[in-house]
Amino acid sequence: MLSFIRSDLSDLKAYTPHPETAMEGVSATPIRRDRLDTNESPYDLPAELKQKLGWTYEQLIETNRYPDGTHQGLREAIAEYVNESAGPNAGAIAPSQLSVGNGSDELIRSILIATCLNGQGSILVADPTFSMYAILAQTLGIEAIAVGRHEENFAIDVDAAQQALETQKNPPIRVIFVVHPNSPTANALTPAEIDWLRAIPDNILVVVDEAYFEFSQTTLVGELNRHPNWAILRTFSKAFRLAAMRVGYAIAHPDLIAALEKIRLPYNLPSFSQAAAELAMQQRSHLLASIPETLAERDRLYQALSNLSGLTVWPSSANFIYLRGDRQTPPDLARLAAELKTRGTLVRYTCNGLRVTVGTPSENQRTLENFQRLLGASS
Repeated sequence: MLSFIRSDLSDLKAYTPHPETAMEGVSATPIRRDRLDTNESPYDLPAELKQKLGWTYEQLIETNRYPDGTHQGLREAIAEYVNESAGPNAGAIAPSQLSVGNGSDELIRSILIATCLNGQGSILVADPTFSMYAILAQTLGIEAIAVGRHEENFAIDVDAAQQALETQKNPPIRVIFVVHPNSPTANALTPAEIDWLRAIPDNILVVVDEAYFEFSQTTLVGELNRHPNWAILRTFSKAFRLAAMRVGYAIAHPDLIAALEKIRLPYNLPSFSQAAAELAMQQRSHLLASIPETLAERDRLYQALSNLSGLTVWPSSANFIYLRGDRQTPPDLARLAAELKTRGTLVRYTCNGLRVTVGTPSENQRTLENFQRLLGASS
């Protein structure tokens, strides 16, 4: 490694995206790939909305000018949407409580810089979970402390987490990251976990990642104004079909938002991404109309996969399903993922299990048929 590069980076394992396409055989002929490995929506934007975006690009966006660095219009639209889901007893979320990032990854990184940099803190995660919390922390030289989860339902081992909070002193834990529902295991926070988060002292930031809120319809936004040490992350990459645009947002106390805005790079979100996100907010009823189908297909996948030999499948509150081998006759899941790929189904092998995104009905049917051919139904 070059001598001027930090030596600790040699031990860092980068996040590895799955390839979008693959070639098969000496003729390099593309084969059909059902891309059920990245938790995206299986549906592109409707053609009429793409046409509107095209008109916006042609008529309103000046490519020689910087984007709106304040994101004011987008933040106002997001605040309106967030307040719709906050519940009748929640205080209203103001645009000043929002920060918009180039994907949630940028916001996670900004949170780490604002809280833990220069040896001032470490973070706590419960594995398995979204790997970017620990990866981004390590890139900044911040320690990531991991506790386990209970395998029967993947709830956080709260006793171990509380012990870590009490014993980790140098540096102390400054941020707890939880996902609601969790990825890759698809379980929502339990009442016991939420009660534990409510009791976290104010000098520790609790980040609740609600990337899959639109599928779970379970949110802690309604409690946000009662907990100044809470922040909620959401994204346009899943239910709103804008993964290519890289738009995420944080909802938090104005003081934390002000700190994130100081750290945020200027003009971090391109004009076209802002226009797409604003259009998604305007057309949210239209775009979210596909959610009931996704949930019905998720339940169909869950039931069918549960009937296959050698698998343990967990209930899901998201747009994906998580499974592992059972204790009696577990299949080699890494090999199974590779064999599924040769048949045109891409799934994610992670944390000793498979994460299967819910696709279109036809994609899901092909996926089930491929699983059945490789494993067979249980007796």
